[in-house]
Amino acid sequence: MSTERTEVSLSAVEVVIVGGGPVGMGLAVELGQRGIRCVIVERYVKPQPIPKGQNLTQRTLEHFHFWGAEQRLRAARTIPREYGIGGLTAYGTLLGPYSYDWLQRDLVQPYYFTENERLPQYATEAVLRERVSELPSVQALYGFDADSVVQDTEGADVTVVDRTSGVRSTLRAQYVVGCDGSRSRVREAAGLPQTRTDHDRLMVLLVFRSRELHTLLECFPGKSYYNVLHPELKGYWKFLGRVDLGSTWFFHAPVPVGTTADNYDFRAYLQEAVGASFDIEFEHIGFWDLRFMLADRYRAGRIFIAGDAAHSHPPYGGYGVNSGLEDARNLGWKLAATLQGWGGAKLLDSYEAERRPVFASTMHDFIAKAIDTDRVFLDTYSPEHDREAFQEAWRARAAGAVGEVQSFEPHYEGSPVVWPGAGTDGQCSAVGTHRFDARPGHHLAPASLTSGRNVFEELGTGYTLLALGATPEAVHAFEQAAAELTLPLRVVTETQPRETARYASRLILIRPDQFVTWASGDASLRPGQEREVLLLARG
Repeated sequence: MSTERTEVSLSAVEVVIVGGGPVGMGLAVELGQRGIRCVIVERYVKPQPIPKGQNLTQRTLEHFHFWGAEQRLRAARTIPREYGIGGLTAYGTLLGPYSYDWLQRDLVQPYYFTENERLPQYATEAVLRERVSELPSVQALYGFDADSVVQDTEGADVTVVDRTSGVRSTLRAQYVVGCDGSRSRVREAAGLPQTRTDHDRLMVLLVFRSRELHTLLECFPGKSYYNVLHPELKGYWKFLGRVDLGSTWFFHAPVPVGTTADNYDFRAYLQEAVGASFDIEFEHIGFWDLRFMLADRYRAGRIFIAGDAAHSHPPYGGYGVNSGLEDARNLGWKLAATLQGWGGAKLLDSYEAERRPVFASTMHDFIAKAIDTDRVFLDTYSPEHDREAFQEAWRARAAGAVGEVQSFEPHYEGSPVVWPGAGTDGQCSAVGTHRFDARPGHHLAPASLTSGRNVFEELGTGYTLLALGATPEAVHAFEQAAAELTLPLRVVTETQPRETARYASRLILIRPDQFVTWASGDASLRPGQEREVLLLARG
């Protein structure tokens, strides 16, 4: 694709995105590739060099694949691919006698088209900025603040301020999306309330250099991040990770209230967590409050919020940036569908209906639950008091870590734009089961076609109908109904399904974000069924 830029007329903007972190940039790519005219307002001229949001799931790499940036992202990795990006949980100290593998995302690899990745958020942002620069319909205003947002029935005005010159300008758009973090001005301007749960914990973030630590941890080959459980922390972690291979590290951990960069011995704290002495050269010392936040609503009229503006939590388990990028993907195609005229009146409302309960489940069923489970374990078991009971419980935890990865399967059962599935509880959730069969509301698993290509290589930018041994009459009926509804539809036909037989369906309708909208085991349709399915799908 050409990298030449065409200036966007600020009077013809369809979407203003406030916040140019990974979520805002991902949303801009999703919209820009669909030809939607949008402007990103980002306060920093360059990505900030804080190594957060490093663990990117297989699902997130699917986004980068469809955004045309997967290979660039992998090339930006700061840890050599052959080293590995696994995790480890330890008790007491990192170099102590008790540890097990943690967050083994490779266990669910068969259910996704792409492999997971690990790199600092600023590297991810740089890749997305480069991709945005190639999209003629997207304009990025770096070094600008969004000062105010005011909406009416037809659109919204965003007042932006050049942080260098102080010059103010007003952008007029049909929609505004706040991707501007947990202290979102857009959320406040829209009057969207939030529910916060404080854990009354001050956390420190240390970024430091140490080559001796790399040597110490060579006993854990292929591991890039480590969390240490200690009884005195009551379930909260000392969380250590690599930024690159050999020298740069980050460390999150609770510290006493009132701690500053000058009144605490962070060197000793680090060495205590590892269980050995090593050289330390600090590059950054920062603090944050451990809390959960979930906006009560994700939309107010023509204003939406996504990412940390809509939800935030402690950086445990690598859920944050991945959840935010899924927000961007979900909202992006729905905004484009609405602006291009093929999305129905209910489609934009389905963004909140799908994404909010999924994050609520992520927060309660995985992150908060992990803290509570760790607290109970530490209160109950101790190798000093009953070594045998502790070792048995520790082995059980190691086995449970496998189940946690397998049960994290965000889905949209019960969504207003997903066909009700048989035998489901009808609720969007992060708790699920990875399976190969095509289920409404669930992510489509990859499968090879008889052509040798993967299904994911054939999916369209709109809806895709997989016809796996279906009758020609059923396929034609879908094509005709889609044309009448001006719904973009690509048909992928397999007359003799092989690996796709594991979908256990003859007809599968797939959304632009690779979730199944509807699936049928029948090769034919009842009269009018195709139109009924498509009307629901478009909202």
